[in-house]
Amino acid sequence: MDDEQFIKIVEQRIGQGGAQAAGRAVEATLRTLSERLSKGQSRDLMGEVSPEMMRLLHTESDPEPFDAAEFLRRVAEREGVDHETADRHARAVFWALGQTVSPDAIADMTADLPHDFAPLVAEAQRRRVDIVPAGRFLDAVAERAGLHRAGAHRATEAALETLAERITPGEVEDLINRLPVQLHAPLKRGVSAKATRMPVEEFVLRIAERENVSPEVAREHARAVFMTLRESIPSEEFFDVTAQLPSDYAAFLPHS
Repeated sequence: MDDEQFIKIVEQRIGQGGAQAAGRAVEATLRTLSERLSKGQSRDLMGEVSPEMMRLLHTESDPEPFDAAEFLRRVAEREGVDHETADRHARAVFWALGQTVSPDAIADMTADLPHDFAPLVAEAQRRRVDIVPAGRFLDAVAERAGLHRAGAHRATEAALETLAERITPGEVEDLINRLPVQLHAPLKRGVSAKATRMPVEEFVLRIAERENVSPEVAREHARAVFMTLRESIPSEEFFDVTAQLPSDYAAFLPHS
């Protein structure tokens, strides 16, 4: 596939901005990808792409061990766009990459990346995973809890970090794969080697301390977060998460 065809695929996926925006997305995403991959993996991809894409993927440096959130931060900085736009553009580039190189090359690239790249990798594997944009998630929390965006962000981070402490690492990983990259950080902060058992009063108290609000307010905010979570991930995923919580959590958790 030549550069024009590749950019055309990206342009169709992002749906706005035309070929120039698609070209910027391609350059920003592939340059950032070259910083994350090993030299050997970059060379493998370079062997299956056009000369211009080879230039973008070329690296002589050792891979930098950053996560998906840092990946999108770098893409956004290079493109001069916000993080949500960078996420959408990077997905389009990974989708086009999956149309360009062999499944074996995609599999090798996947093995080179940490698990929180799963939503991007899914695009390259041509198995699209629908993930709610971070802004839409936070706006839904804000509307339910009567908060502005910043307050909704604090409430969401407090609830997700505490939830990650309470459930198993495997379920935390599943949530990371289903939520936007901008919400990964609190889940990663809260995860531990095993789930931490705690009564619902302690669960709410931890949220309140993190959010710096009263337990009564924290309970309402957490309910807004969990209601939004229920709408944002597949029902079976939400059931798997809430099934780990004892019955005394039912007072503020929505039912799947």
